[in-house]
Amino acid sequence: MSSLDPIFRPKSVAVIGASTRKGAIGHQIVRNIIDFEFNGKLFPVNPRAEFTHSIKCYHSITDIPDEVDLAVIVVPKESVLEVVEQCGEKGVKGLIVISAGFKEIGGQGIEREQKLMEIVRRHGMRMIGPNCMGVFNADPDVRLNATFAPTQPSQGRIGFMSQSGALGVAILNVAQRAHIGFSYFASVGNKADISGNDLLEYWENDDQTEVIALYLESFGDPRSFTPLARRISKKKPIIVVKSGRTEAGARAASSHTGAMVARDVAVDALLHQCGVIRAFDIEEMLDLILAFTKCPVPCGNRVAILTNAGGPAIMATDACVSLGLKIATLSPETVEGLRRFLPPEASIVNPVDMIASAVADDYRRALELILADPDNDMVIVTFVPPMMINPVDIIRAVTEVKQRFEKPVLGVFMAEETFFEQVPLIVPDSPPVYRFPESAARACAELYHYHTWRSRPKGEVAVADVDRERAAKILESRQRGGGGYLEQLEAYEVLAAYGFRYCRLKLVDTIEDGLEAAEELGYPLVLKVAGRGIVHKSDIGGVIVDIRDGKEFVEAFRTMKKALTKHGVIDRVEGYYVQEMGKTGQEVILGMVYDPTYGPLLMFGLGGKYVEVLRDVIFRVVPITDVDAEEMVTSIRGYPLLTGMRGEEGVHIETLVESLQRLSQLVTDFHCIGELDVNPFIAAPRPEDCKVVDVRINVSPAPC
Repeated sequence: MSSLDPIFRPKSVAVIGASTRKGAIGHQIVRNIIDFEFNGKLFPVNPRAEFTHSIKCYHSITDIPDEVDLAVIVVPKESVLEVVEQCGEKGVKGLIVISAGFKEIGGQGIEREQKLMEIVRRHGMRMIGPNCMGVFNADPDVRLNATFAPTQPSQGRIGFMSQSGALGVAILNVAQRAHIGFSYFASVGNKADISGNDLLEYWENDDQTEVIALYLESFGDPRSFTPLARRISKKKPIIVVKSGRTEAGARAASSHTGAMVARDVAVDALLHQCGVIRAFDIEEMLDLILAFTKCPVPCGNRVAILTNAGGPAIMATDACVSLGLKIATLSPETVEGLRRFLPPEASIVNPVDMIASAVADDYRRALELILADPDNDMVIVTFVPPMMINPVDIIRAVTEVKQRFEKPVLGVFMAEETFFEQVPLIVPDSPPVYRFPESAARACAELYHYHTWRSRPKGEVAVADVDRERAAKILESRQRGGGGYLEQLEAYEVLAAYGFRYCRLKLVDTIEDGLEAAEELGYPLVLKVAGRGIVHKSDIGGVIVDIRDGKEFVEAFRTMKKALTKHGVIDRVEGYYVQEMGKTGQEVILGMVYDPTYGPLLMFGLGGKYVEVLRDVIFRVVPITDVDAEEMVTSIRGYPLLTGMRGEEGVHIETLVESLQRLSQLVTDFHCIGELDVNPFIAAPRPEDCKVVDVRINVSPAPC
């Protein structure tokens, strides 16, 4: 038995605050429990009423003679703690606290919620809320609707959690109109006890739940969410809407990595790594729910399009291609089969346009041929109703055929609104039907992405042989000094302790020292300004490359000093680095910025001084697996540059993958690293030539 069963599968429910006044929340909850025909005992509690809804009221939960599994609490915030204490003494195991006035209001509300949780834990109870809308379970053995939603939810196969009660009501209303049903619904409010993670675990092996959907405003414990979601999403699709995508960042960033991390990047990275499907609004979430509850998962990304009008087919084609799907090439046998019965004016290559005269039997015959063709994985069927053809006849024909095949079929019917109201009632087994091609294409893309996630290897978090003590000594020393950027040589030492090669360098103060260092390192060389307070050296003339001899070195040294004087930073100069030139290769960036909620965010992309202009980077939450690291490298737009173009030799991809894993290990070991930039990192054809050219490491004062 799960600790959540008293909430979702109770045998008896008490509603404390069961009002006799119509329109009151306590009145509506009792009405919903009755109307949904709860398979258990119901005990209204109201000290000022003898009955409500023709059911006897009890003055207190302690007056109820029977055992009570679940108490739904709808009393003023000042009375909640006393009532919860009484529930604990009664032996109640599940609570739904509808009442507001807790952490969400700040101040005394925070303290009130802390006291609430002390009582809940002391009595071993589990709680939904406070500040929530309640829960719903459609299982015929339970039939519990302990919400105050005005709409009775329909039974279905979706477990849905909403952090917002108000939005939960709206979602139920919209879902009802779309004939989308739920196995469970939970509005969790402040998530003081039961959170989205608890519900994921509860629904993981629930036979009634095929798809899990979450509306989130915040992640309470993303580090627990990650392994949980990774495991469950291999079994069931998880669809998430996470609000707060455009909120400005909390601080200004000085590193390249920090400058490119929007607040929402961490959420995207986390969800991607967990195989979670992200919808960007409620409408899109409902579109995806339709697809995942009505379609099998495809085996590939090749899409066939069947239509009676060219316009929607072109729109569908454009949308599919822009989402990374392929427009399938139909087999010669399929093309010949279509030619036998379609008019000469029809287009019999993909998209297949049967023209406006196509009737239900044409759709039936054409779809059967296309679905039988092994050269496609999904089919989008579009229909624009001519005056003489009933769209219901078409959807019936499509439904009849699709039931004989194990491929996703998605409909786009540009019909009147009455059609969309009728279809779920008269053709309940129909494929998902959308109003516009873009919605169907997005659903196809997410179905395919889910296929790739399920077939993706689990991957392993590599643990390399590193010198942790060597790195710790440097980082802890900087912490004792109040934090801040490491000296350049110290930063190189930290990376070297974790197995990174770097271009040798010497710190000098004068031209004479520089010439001596140049002779030792060997030409060609790079001259760079040194100074922990000097950011983005190239912007102020603080980097000069490809110095070939002593004469060029002297000229470069003087030119740099003039540029630094002109930019007003000469007083912040702590010396100059003379560094060997890296071998020819591609410049990439490896970076990290620490997010207080999600932890270290790792970045990879095309590097160099234009990194913030190109913005061809990808982020992942650490720790990363070998599969994550390889995906980071191969997912950037500039990946073809790394594999070699126009006769150029490709770089050693395995070294990049290994370097990302080593960097992940470093920042996992030391959470005191606030920001880190390796830019550029020279990616070369040979592993021994792949080297760090420049690095910046910012250390926080907090313990590592």
